Amino acid sequence: MQHVEFFHRDHFEFHYHRKKAKKSLSQFIDFFWETNFDELYDQYPQGFSDALFPNVGYTYLINLGTPFVMQLEQESVEMKSDGFLPRHKNMICHHSRGNQIFGIKFKVSPVLFEKKVNFSEYKEYIFPLAYLIDRKIIEKIKSAVSFEERMQIVSDYYDQIVEKYSGSMKQVEVVTQILKECWDKNHFDVSIEELSEQYNISSRTLQRYFEATTSINSKQALQIMRIRKAIEHLTSSPNDFHFSTYGYYDYSHFYKHLRQFLNQHSISIVQPHLQLLKAKQQ
Repeated sequence: MQHVEFFHRDHFEFHYHRKKAKKSLSQFIDFFWETNFDELYDQYPQGFSDALFPNVGYTYLINLGTPFVMQLEQESVEMKSDGFLPRHKNMICHHSRGNQIFGIKFKVSPVLFEKKVNFSEYKEYIFPLAYLIDRKIIEKIKSAVSFEERMQIVSDYYDQIVEKYSGSMKQVEVVTQILKECWDKNHFDVSIEELSEQYNISSRTLQRYFEATTSINSKQALQIMRIRKAIEHLTSSPNDFHFSTYGYYDYSHFYKHLRQFLNQHSISIVQPHLQLLKAKQQ
């Protein structure tokens, strides 16, 4: 059995713990999540998989159970421990009985305040977490007895970092502000030149900021945000969806971007759902 993001909404809503980060961390962390699969293993004794589409930022995966398999585009990796997952690629996670995973979905990680990290160097594969999070925090997360307790441990840890270094690193401040403003206002077609002028820096400098903090350039980041927000709207509330809300010229323009977003690797997974999206707009 395979569950597909956006389309199998009940699965992702009811079989994952998921909670948004509090306001003080919301520009850095999208949400915390944890698998909640016990009853599913009775339905699917051979296991199942979850297919997820590209997103901005990255996820810290904390393995609380047995090894699981992550497939990032065409590469499969058995995750025996914890890992750092770039989120700008299509991915499939294969689950079997005994798996339990806690995740922190970042837009931009506050680790940049404390360590010299260029995330453009961490975008092709799944990496260990040793360099990117305090090992003592990992141990506290694993010894916690609930999702809520794990979430609180992480929130307290990053709250202290953000409070201590707030305003001390321009690249973090600029990128997080741009991501928030473009998401809130649906300004996804703004050029790097316009953005750099707004912040009184060169286009090259701003591009370097984006790559260092998110691992991808500004256009990629904004276009991923754009199509994800549009698909979420269309699948959750098709009756009031309109392509122009997200700056598309017409429905064909939106659908072309959708297919580019899915790419050839994942088109076969969502082929039935593509027909459903078409039908919703007829």
